[in-house]
Amino acid sequence: MTRLGFLLDSDSCIGCHACTIACKSEHDVPLGVNRTWVKYIETGSFPNASRHFSVMRCNQCEDAPCMTICPTNALFRADNGVVDFQDDNCIGCKSCMNACPYDALYINPETNTAQKCNFCNHRVEMDLAPSCVVVCPTQAIKVVDFDNPEDPVGKLIGREDVAVRSPEQNTKPKVYYKGADQASLDPTRTKINADGMIWADTTKHHRQLPVLDEHGYGDAGVVARTTYTTSHTTTWDRMVSGYMVTKSIAGGIMMMAALMIVLGHAEEQAAVGVVPPMVAGVFLAITGGLLIGDLKQPARFLYLLTRSNFDSWLVKGAYVLGAFAGISVAWWLLGLTDASDALKILAAPTALLGAATAGYTAFLFAQCEGRDLWQTPLLLPLLLARAVVAGASAYAILDLFMEIPSSRAVWWTLLGGVATVGFLTWVELQSHGSRHVELALASMTKGDHAGWFNWGLSFGVAAPAGLIIVSLISDAAGATIPAFAGIFALVGMWLSETAFVRAGQSVPLS
Repeated sequence: MTRLGFLLDSDSCIGCHACTIACKSEHDVPLGVNRTWVKYIETGSFPNASRHFSVMRCNQCEDAPCMTICPTNALFRADNGVVDFQDDNCIGCKSCMNACPYDALYINPETNTAQKCNFCNHRVEMDLAPSCVVVCPTQAIKVVDFDNPEDPVGKLIGREDVAVRSPEQNTKPKVYYKGADQASLDPTRTKINADGMIWADTTKHHRQLPVLDEHGYGDAGVVARTTYTTSHTTTWDRMVSGYMVTKSIAGGIMMMAALMIVLGHAEEQAAVGVVPPMVAGVFLAITGGLLIGDLKQPARFLYLLTRSNFDSWLVKGAYVLGAFAGISVAWWLLGLTDASDALKILAAPTALLGAATAGYTAFLFAQCEGRDLWQTPLLLPLLLARAVVAGASAYAILDLFMEIPSSRAVWWTLLGGVATVGFLTWVELQSHGSRHVELALASMTKGDHAGWFNWGLSFGVAAPAGLIIVSLISDAAGATIPAFAGIFALVGMWLSETAFVRAGQSVPLS
């Protein structure tokens, strides 16, 4: 199989944008999005300043994370090694955009599907060069056949000092840069200066880098300024953080129902057998609505099941949700018939599926190679702890309307859950990962998303912990204070998840 790639010669590039225009013309790329573009940076200071040009595009990775996460095989590898796409399969989930470490994918506003540079594969299959190669006036864009040992461009890569973007991601990119300034290839080393020049007038989608100093904030590490680049919208937002909360409630309340059986309350028909699966069903339906509503092609949501890529945790998650819905229905039917002995048998698998429903997002986020903050190994235990909080909160709120057995056990569970969430959050903030992680944490705790994060801790940890402690030490405590603790915990959970989701996407990738 032929494996094709590019050599982009920054020494020869003059920043004329011919490649960008040719690409737009060849593929009818709409205004506002690009398959390829030229990035300008400036280094040094007057009178010893330099401008550098680098072409940004899909890196045709050997180990392409966009293909792995794509739930419907809309992204696939062609026979010549190029990562191509099939519009008819795309559901517009935008997961590929977070998986790509190179910011190469975009949603076409006319088709509402994900697109990117596909090496002009329709031309290559006709033995024609890609349009950008044809129009480049300085031959700064060269095609290389990595499976041809006699390919002259391949030999040039072998003997010249070349670089790739984000080598630490281990995607094995097949786009090489010759003569490119490292600051041009690493967007965390440049920033857009608010110095009154034309490039300081950014749109709302241009992300300003939350650069760090020795105290966690400032300009340390910035060695150049970005003078021309493109803007990219935030891919996932509050609907994603909302679905993380709703499925935590669904999974958590069934985990709590299983705990009630362990505590000897299997005969409590309403509080254990009937109401919990009904609540779980409602929040599962809301979860499905949020998932479908966040798609750019919501009418194609069934492609998750009919055109499944089982490497994607979006697909695995859909099956987890389906299995959990099925066992919740079975629980409800057994509860209606007061079959307490059967519920005892169902308790363990229900609790496991409830935990899987809340926790599978950790594995989905781990497939988002472009978002280093989401790669934390603490995400799974944090999501499981939040599921415990959500389930205990749901029971605490239900205690206002019906009799809940072992209510103090619910309070202790809620207190233990929020304490665990607080502890895991503290541990995460003490950790030191990649520069990308440090910048994302700075954005979450001190930058644009600090309000969401701080209010999330206040509502989701401090307030419910204080209210539950008051209830536990009060001999005359009723259901009202714990119910408010549960409400605060759920609100805080959504605020914290929103801060985490947004901060993970706050660091520019190109």
